Amino acid sequence: MKRKQTFDAEHLPRGEAAYQHIRSAIQAGRLKSGERLREIDLAKQIGLSRTPIREALSRLEAEGLVAHDATRGVVVAELDYSMVTELYYMREVLEGTAARLAAQHASDVEISILSDLCQQYEAALGDEAALTASNRRFHETLYRCSHNRYLLNMVTVLHDALFLLGRTTLGSPERAAETLGEHRAVVTAIRARDANAAEEALRAHIRNAQKVRMQKLFAGADR
Repeated sequence: MKRKQTFDAEHLPRGEAAYQHIRSAIQAGRLKSGERLREIDLAKQIGLSRTPIREALSRLEAEGLVAHDATRGVVVAELDYSMVTELYYMREVLEGTAARLAAQHASDVEISILSDLCQQYEAALGDEAALTASNRRFHETLYRCSHNRYLLNMVTVLHDALFLLGRTTLGSPERAAETLGEHRAVVTAIRARDANAAEEALRAHIRNAQKVRMQKLFAGADR
């Protein structure tokens, strides 16, 4: 955290500027799980006083992206095995519901957009960074197609927590290709207005992603 980043105080409240900066750094991996967050360092980097930094850290803690460690102080949150299991369980429940609602409420234009996003994802195969961005766009669009603002808020928080896990599972060519097929299965069910099939296809997608994630965690623990 060496570069100082300024902001336009006229357009963004100080607390919001601090929040957006730290949250974006966590999402981009510039701040990694377990990394200590010093108020004074963040204040210098962003160009703010410590008060809005403190407010931002409190807000991020409430969202689960920041935590207090007994010895290190405030750190970027770390997810243990149990927390990862809980995260994917809730993703399966909530995103499955989003797919069900999308089958019931998405417009033809929205469904067309989901299909286009599948094509964009396919074009990005082989590029992990592009795949990650494309995958996130697909899921965010699917959430919006549910036309339920409360569900949208909940799944957005869950998706943000995934950044705490580090690299995406899409770095595996096999998983990247499987994900494309799973996305297409969800869109096919939504287009057919088959709510049950849409929910099950999305749930299967999350379960498959969880399996790969757990395999990566186990492999790391064996080192």
